[in-house]
Amino acid sequence: MDLLGRLRAAGCVYAEREAALLLAAPGDTERLVARRVAGERLEDVLGWAAFCGRRYAIEPGVFVPRHRSEFLVDLAVAHVRPGDVTLDLGCGTGALIGAVADRVPGLVVHASDVLPAATACARRNLPGAGVHTGDLFSPVPAGLRFDLVVANVPYVPSAEIAHLPAEMREREDRRALDGGPDGLDVLRRVLAEVGNRLTRRGRLFVELDEEQITPAVAAARGHGLVTEVVAAPADGDGWDPGDREDGGRVLIARLA
Repeated sequence: MDLLGRLRAAGCVYAEREAALLLAAPGDTERLVARRVAGERLEDVLGWAAFCGRRYAIEPGVFVPRHRSEFLVDLAVAHVRPGDVTLDLGCGTGALIGAVADRVPGLVVHASDVLPAATACARRNLPGAGVHTGDLFSPVPAGLRFDLVVANVPYVPSAEIAHLPAEMREREDRRALDGGPDGLDVLRRVLAEVGNRLTRRGRLFVELDEEQITPAVAAARGHGLVTEVVAAPADGDGWDPGDREDGGRVLIARLA
């Protein structure tokens, strides 16, 4: 069976694209293809994930940045300015803040994640940044206040994990996906603390699904935050395994 046939038989919907990437990758092509056919994520096989025109080093289990998050980056770029102190909370590879910093030079960049594998990737991807391993804000120096916090914290309801694409539910650390019964457990913890971490012009930008907006806004207001919700455009061609039918929503929160 030829390469395309093997990839299609393994369930790779975008077999032509994947074949081109695998053929162009350094190393033994047959070994790389065998790993992909066996169910490894394409990004793990290649050793990188693409986001906003850049390749980010990735390791098994670390969250793959989704194309749909580019809209959050656009919003953050419109807010931030050179010299601002920024934080990628639950950073994974560091792709969100990396994409912002690529477009706005001169930022002071910090990133945190509870997964050591994620912060190891972020250190490679964000040279010169302060990268902290631990739960949410806890490893970040207490005196720091941020002009920008970007966050793609887990927001998949626990019961929906079983319905995610196999390479997500089997290959990504569950802690990067599971947001509790309604998907908002981690976000509620962020909202409870972020007010103590923002400057007066600081903003939190976080992704959610449409049905989560009402309780998320209520939680933010309960902690004295002012909110805005922006609807993202529909996703493109569905290349990312995590894409949903619409572009989701971005919740923006600031101090009153």
